[in-house]
Parts: sequence; structure tokens; C-alpha cells
Amino acid sequence: MILTRARLVSYLIFCFFLTKIHAQEVSVNYNKREIALNEYFTITLTLKNERLRDYSGFPDIEGFIKRGTSSSSSTTFTNGQMASSQSITQNYQAQREGTFTIAPFTLKVNGKEFKVSGSSVKVGPAQQQQQQRRDPFYDPFDVFRNDTPQEFIDVKADAFLALTTDKSEVYVGEGFTTTLAFYVAETNQANMRFYDLVNQLSEIVKDIKPANTWEENFNIDDIKGEPVTISGKKYNQFKLFQATYYPLNEEPIDFPSIDLKVIKYKVAKNPTFFGRNRQEDFETFSSRTKRVKVKVLPPHPLRDQVAVGNYRMAEQISELELQTGQSFSYTFNILGEGNISAIEAPAIPESGHFDIYAPNIKQDITRANGRVKGTKSFSYYGIPNEPGTYKLGDYFNWIFFNPAKGTYDTLQSRQTVTVTGESRKNEYIMSNDMGTFYDGIEFENNELSPLKENPWIRIFANILILTLLVLTALIAIRKKSNG
Repeated sequence: MILTRARLVSYLIFCFFLTKIHAQEVSVNYNKREIALNEYFTITLTLKNERLRDYSGFPDIEGFIKRGTSSSSSTTFTNGQMASSQSITQNYQAQREGTFTIAPFTLKVNGKEFKVSGSSVKVGPAQQQQQQRRDPFYDPFDVFRNDTPQEFIDVKADAFLALTTDKSEVYVGEGFTTTLAFYVAETNQANMRFYDLVNQLSEIVKDIKPANTWEENFNIDDIKGEPVTISGKKYNQFKLFQATYYPLNEEPIDFPSIDLKVIKYKVAKNPTFFGRNRQEDFETFSSRTKRVKVKVLPPHPLRDQVAVGNYRMAEQISELELQTGQSFSYTFNILGEGNISAIEAPAIPESGHFDIYAPNIKQDITRANGRVKGTKSFSYYGIPNEPGTYKLGDYFNWIFFNPAKGTYDTLQSRQTVTVTGESRKNEYIMSNDMGTFYDGIEFENNELSPLKENPWIRIFANILILTLLVLTALIAIRKKSNG
């Protein structure tokens, strides 16, 4: 019995240490404690022997601005055993000199939380860049190395860059999502990492955006690998850019070939303990060109005005039973997938039955999972003028084109209101009464007659004119005598 307990305790201790060892597969490192103002401060998350499926965002640091992330992965085989490593590096740019404190924080990696101890970083004056770049792989043990030059060999990368669209043919105004991603096979043995990704992407985005389209950008901030399977083969997909485009005319949309420069390391042919066993090199990956065909909408009187998408309606009204002159509010909500920003308000026909005022407009747009969805709300204020029963569908309706069905559709109010009370027609006329001047029109004849004049006014005018003529003559004679 005692022996069994001892074995049990030994087993539990072994499991404890095994758990500790596994927990240490996740590490978070700061690159430096002192940097120059023109240098990046970085925090690097590294995960070994496990695929990085998801992780929480890196912390904000006072006095610094996040400047994008980079990622790298490596796979090695030793005695038939595979070891993998994935790293995500967050870049921070200092805003001013000084010493800044990094508070302890927690990172959630693959559903597990890992606490990271705080630190501090000192930012000094900007340093002038060296003309000659120091070898980043300088080895202090060079004194132990013989003078025989090391030979490095290239390891073929099992990776590719691809620009894809979720549709190859769309209608004018119909959205399609474009994704630029870098794919690295799980069996890849080449050690690679992204190079100057912020500047590369700024140029790539300019090349990708097609003319004559409306863009909804997904604004990818954190680039991280997501497992995907392509033709039965497993890859890690790193999305670099994603946007939904809505063509404004029937011209086809052509995407050019996109280039991405990646750092790839060569490995030593004969690795040594003290020697440099890898060498930095570059490789450029290129995507294929892509064309999306654009079709014109079917004939319709409003073909050039309607929105295109998959929409539905929701409505709210304050009252269904109204009195003439009693105000009410009505909201017409358009929900669905499409170019929410381009949706116009329903055209309200003119009618003496209601006074309907221009709506307040609100829109909410969500960009997620490669789709653009949202809601556009039109809130109206109205006053009924005539008693009766009215279908609001005669006033509030909105026509759009549904590309999934290939037909035009109408969203129409399903509400019916009942209005009681006196007609406001006479009240409207009285409110626009022009006064007593017009009251006497019917008593006057329409024959032309000369204006009635007062004789004293004519006499006074003649005396005034004669006086002005005399004064003018006197002034002229005086000027002549002086000359």
C-alpha cells in the first residue's frame, strides 16, 4: 500500500513538471530596454510545437503608437522528429524621449491565458543610421571557428501568395470580396518572416484598388495565421489585405499581379556548434492576375438608380390610430448585405392626405468574415390632414435589385393607419389667407383706367423742376465767367 502511494506521488510530480514544461512553450520577450527615438520597440510572442490558432491583442503602451505586426514560422526536423515555432511581433514607435513603464498584462493564446511581467523602456535621442550595416548574425565565438568559408544552401519554401475573389462575375453595384493572403504549408521547412510589411502593404493597396468602384476596407491590423485546407493540403493563411468592392459601371475589373518580398534564410550545409548556421536572403512571391466580369442590370425604369444587394425591411410606427393634425413618427429600416452607404431614401409621393417631412438618416455597417452587412434607417415625422383609412405601403416603398434572384424586388410598408377627425383642408386655406387686399378683388372691374392724380402735386412738381433748371443755369454762367 505504501509503495502504491509512493508511485502515485511520483506520477503526480511527473505530471506537474510535464505541465510546467508544456506551459513554457509560450514565451513573450521584449527586444530592448533602451532604444533610440527612431528605433522600434517590439514585443514578440513565440509558440513552439503547437499551431497558433488565435491570440489576444498586444497591450497599448503610453508614449508609443502601434506600427503593425510581423510574423514568422519555422519548422525543423531532427532525427525524424519535427519541431515548429511561430512568432508574432508587435512594433511600437516612440512619440518622445523618456522612460516609460510597461504594466504587467495578460495574453490569451489558443484559449489559454498567460501572464506577462511588466518592464520599462528608456527612449533616448534619435541616432544617425550607420552607413555600413552590421552583420545581424555576428557570432562572438568567431575565434573558435576555422577560416574555411561556410557554405549555405537554399531551402525551398512551400508557400505562395494569392489574390482571390469570392465571385468571378457580378452585376453593376453588386459587391464582391477581394483577399490577398500569404499561404505557408504546415510541411514547410524554410525559415521565413515578413519584411518591411507596413511599407510594402501601403504600395500593394494602391495597386489592388480598381478604378470605378466603391470600396469597403476590412482594415486588417493584426496579421496572424489561420489554418485552412486547400486541395486536401493544410496551410496557414496570413491575410494581408481584404476589401469588398462595388463596381459603378459595366467595365470588367482587372487585378494586376502583386509582389511580396519575404525574408528567407539559407541554412549551413555543414552546421557547427559555434558557427553561423543560417544566412539572411530574400525571396519574392507573386500572385496571379485576376479578372472579375461585370454585368448590366436587367431593363427597368429605375435601373440606374436602384441599390443592389440582399435586403429586408423592418418598420416602427408610433400610433396606428390618429387624429387629423396629430403628429406621428415612422421609421423605415433597410437591413441586409450590400453597399449600405449608397442606399437612398424611399421616394414619397406628394399627397394632400399627409404632410411628411424629410427623414433623419442613420446607418450602421459591419465588415466581418468577408462580408459587408448593415442597417440604414429613415425616420420620418408626419401629420395626417384627412380622415380615412390609409395603407402606408402606398407612401413608403423602396425598390432594389436582388442579385441572388436576378430580379427586382420591393420593400413595402405593411402598416395601415386609421385617421379620424375633421378635414384640415379649410384650415390649410385659412392659414394661407393673403389679407383684406385680396378680399376686394371680386368687387372691382377689370377695365384699364388712368391713375387718379392730385392737381397740387403736379403744380409742386413743376415748380421744383423749374427751380432746378434755374440753379443749373446760374452755376454754368458762374463757371464760364471764372474761366
